[in-house]
Amino acid sequence: MSVKISIFQSLMFLFNRFILRRYRSHKPKYQKCPSSLLQTDLSSHTLIFNLEGALLKTDSLFPYFMLVAFEAGGVMRSFLLYILYPFISLMSHEMGVNVMVFVSFFGIKNDGFRAGRAVLPKYFLEDVGLEMFRVLRKGGKRIGVSDDLPQVMIEGFLKDYLETEVVVGREMKVVGGYYMGVMEDKTKHDLVFDELVRKERLNTGHVIGITSFNTSLHRYLFSHFCQEIYFVKKSDKRNWQTLPKKQYAKPLIFHDGRLAIKPTLMNTLVLFMWGPFAVAAAAARLFVSLCFPYTLSIPILGFSGCRLTVEIDDVSSQKLNSSQRKGCLFACNHRTLLDPLYIGFSLKTKNITTVTYSLSRVSELLAPIKTVRLTRDRVSDGQAMKKLLSEGDLVVCPEGTTCREPHLLRFSPLFTEISDVIVPVAVTSPATFFYGTTASGLKAFDPLFFLMDPYPTYTVQFLDPVSGVSCQDHDGKLKFEVANHVQSVIGKALDFECTNLTRKDKYLILAGNNGVVKKK
Repeated sequence: MSVKISIFQSLMFLFNRFILRRYRSHKPKYQKCPSSLLQTDLSSHTLIFNLEGALLKTDSLFPYFMLVAFEAGGVMRSFLLYILYPFISLMSHEMGVNVMVFVSFFGIKNDGFRAGRAVLPKYFLEDVGLEMFRVLRKGGKRIGVSDDLPQVMIEGFLKDYLETEVVVGREMKVVGGYYMGVMEDKTKHDLVFDELVRKERLNTGHVIGITSFNTSLHRYLFSHFCQEIYFVKKSDKRNWQTLPKKQYAKPLIFHDGRLAIKPTLMNTLVLFMWGPFAVAAAAARLFVSLCFPYTLSIPILGFSGCRLTVEIDDVSSQKLNSSQRKGCLFACNHRTLLDPLYIGFSLKTKNITTVTYSLSRVSELLAPIKTVRLTRDRVSDGQAMKKLLSEGDLVVCPEGTTCREPHLLRFSPLFTEISDVIVPVAVTSPATFFYGTTASGLKAFDPLFFLMDPYPTYTVQFLDPVSGVSCQDHDGKLKFEVANHVQSVIGKALDFECTNLTRKDKYLILAGNNGVVKKK
């Protein structure tokens, strides 16, 4: 018997030593400094990182839920989240996150939620640490994981702007097409993560996990499936640099939402304190601009905080001040709906007309200058613009839509065929608290949000005139060259980058439509 047992034990030892050990998960190698990965070739490795623990510089999730509450739910929902936050901060981390999810998402329509792709990426990018971004760019494949943020909040940012191949977040429960404000159970989330990592180990053979000391659940899961685990400490994050815009994996050209500042706890307090004064200031500024002549409205608006800087080149100055000047065609880049109005302020004349492809009926009624809606038919639109130009000054925005970032969209060449002389106008309008533009919201409120800023600011620069092609373009190519030249001249004056993107590109990304506003 003793011999049999001895032989059996030896066979089990050999089986365990040479066969089972080959398939057993090795104990992971723990590291403390992810920056050391910058010196390693990671092109054949899979990097699994925790979004809030290892990529973002700040640990607080409040600003991102506040953005969802304000942009998708409105002012009252965001105010409710703010007054509840002192109580949320006293709860456990998991319970606090669940409360913020419920307040931010409950009752929001599933199909209409676009904040995850149109609003949040801008603020996530501004919070990314440069050091960790460089590490992730070296990986052969990237998997982003979040245990606290819903999938709909992080998927657009990670896939579109960080080129992350796989995103694992918490799914939201939906009933009747509306969010219930509750995330799926963590067990289901963990099973998805478990299965995903197992597949990656089979495909790539080497998986590296990057997380933080605070995410105990991910530390447990990472330790089972990752050959190496790197931990990010709070002290490391404090020393991180912010990712510069020029190093974004994909340029951030389009984004939506009304808030121009990140709604941290202190910034949110300032916004709510300024809110009542902002509404009163916007109403008063709008009344003055509509009812008073320029000789009175300009100093009154300046006293109220509005700022206007006008720069005129020598050639443009001679043409604009000429006593024999008739109708002049101004081609400007498009920052807000008030671009033509501020050009009128700069010229101190209301005898100016602007054309638009889509403008809400409310904005048309409130406009202090004449606005004409185009039909998108080149022949009829060209004839209408020539007629308007014969009656006075005409302002056109060849981009066809606004762009917030320092980029210029492609200029439509129609304006080059209207006049022999075109005056390019470069305008800028930095936002402090609110953006005066929107792609998915109510456009009628665009001027009001712009005027709700403490110091609404505009800079208008009249550049040297450019020759048009009203009687010279026989083969139809010169108009495109002139349009591109006007775009490059304005881009150079503003130090903006010229692109070939169009109005349609913007609205498909931000609103999921072609950008046509229905008459109301």
